[in-house]
Amino acid sequence: MMHWTNTKRLLAGLAVATALSSIALALPAQAASLRMAWSQDATGLDPHKQTAFSSLRLLELIYETLVRLDADLNVVPAVADSWEFTDGGLTLTFKLNPNAKFSDGAQVKSADVKASFERLLNEETAAAARSNFLSIASIDTPDDTTVVFKLSQPDAPILVAMATINAAVVPAAGIGTIETTAVGSGPFKLDSWSPNEKEVLSANANWAGGKVGVDGITISVLPDETAILASLRAGQTDFALLNDPLVATLVPNEPNLQLNAIPGLAYNVLQLNPARKPMDDLKVRQAISCAVNRQEVLDTALVGEGKVTGPLTMPAYASDPNSLFCYTQDVEKAKQLMAESSSPDGFTAKVIAATGEPPVASSEAQVLQSQLAAIGVKLEIELMELNVYVDRWLAGDFDMAVAQNGGRPDPYPMYNRYFTKDGNLQKVSNFVDDELDSLLQQGRVETDVAKRKEIFQKFEARLAELSPWIWLSTSNTYTAQLKTVKGFVPSPTGTLFGLSAVTIE
Repeated sequence: MMHWTNTKRLLAGLAVATALSSIALALPAQAASLRMAWSQDATGLDPHKQTAFSSLRLLELIYETLVRLDADLNVVPAVADSWEFTDGGLTLTFKLNPNAKFSDGAQVKSADVKASFERLLNEETAAAARSNFLSIASIDTPDDTTVVFKLSQPDAPILVAMATINAAVVPAAGIGTIETTAVGSGPFKLDSWSPNEKEVLSANANWAGGKVGVDGITISVLPDETAILASLRAGQTDFALLNDPLVATLVPNEPNLQLNAIPGLAYNVLQLNPARKPMDDLKVRQAISCAVNRQEVLDTALVGEGKVTGPLTMPAYASDPNSLFCYTQDVEKAKQLMAESSSPDGFTAKVIAATGEPPVASSEAQVLQSQLAAIGVKLEIELMELNVYVDRWLAGDFDMAVAQNGGRPDPYPMYNRYFTKDGNLQKVSNFVDDELDSLLQQGRVETDVAKRKEIFQKFEARLAELSPWIWLSTSNTYTAQLKTVKGFVPSPTGTLFGLSAVTIE
């Protein structure tokens, strides 16, 4: 029999436990670390030079830009609190947020902004977005929180260009180590990176954007997206980036999972290399365009998840693809063009594709291989790891390439780097046309919205007719999460910046 004293102690202990439990329930839940997964890891840490989507998604969590795009593609403050165009559009002045700090605690100053853009403009940097900023004639820093860009010409889309992570503000003192050490002013800081294995991030306590909703993010690199789905099902992963529409369509069947899907600005494309024969022949390129059934590529490789698109994917400028040259498959016209071309008997070409970005690249290549065989074009598919593919792609070392390229809310920063004489990725397109160049420049300086749309629709129609590339479709951007994850807002740009606001129940 239990002694009365022991019984009193037991009852007292139960009362204390009950009280402590009540207190615990009354307290707010502690922030947790978000367990995230993706199948394709970042390929580098330099925000000014990276082009792979996986790299950009990581760096958008660590670095900030002067301005950013919200989920509705509006330009909103980031490092800069405000901005103003004066002097007929030739002077752009930013006032920086005085509370903006890098993850090491140092204030983000105008000198850092100046050093960042001088690095972007230096040809030796090989910055991915350099040609977006060639209108910058000089940069003045009258005080620590004021940056004045003097422009050589009006530049209507420069704010949109500044909103991409390729224009990240980096610490002037850390530029020498930017490729190996990531010090940004974004919501998270990078604690460690084991390539093709995992990244560990922690909340940046110095972030001027407010308190981050989780303590950090651990990103695991899993072998493929079916493994990611299995990890989500098992509750071992909270949040995942998905690129394979076939896997994404399975998520809504899971009672504990939520799929976030939104039409993206990025486009799937078959890039031809007009610097190599016979792709230098307009009739050959047009024959390829006419032979391709874009809807079939979309339905087969992307299980119908997306839509056929022309070069302009942004809602404000996109036109009906059916109005563009040969967007309805016409095999007879394609055969006629080939018969009149420099290769009437067809030819053999190699097409490169990455194994993981996007996951549908191999399937797209196979459908294209089948379609082009009808006009005597024999495609040999060369699959390779993403980092190898990116190097080949940047060097323009291919006959053809299956690619997924990023979109922008404005056509100029989306295409000037490929299709102007000064474009820093002109080697990727290997194509220059005086009229395309002129139309891009006209659209750059024009501020009237209706006139800009007219200019860029002319640009789009000519680009489709000249067929240096064969635009196929846009895709949806997907993320999946446990239903215990709250607050993530997806964006058409595919950015994961919304993770700064998530909480875990």
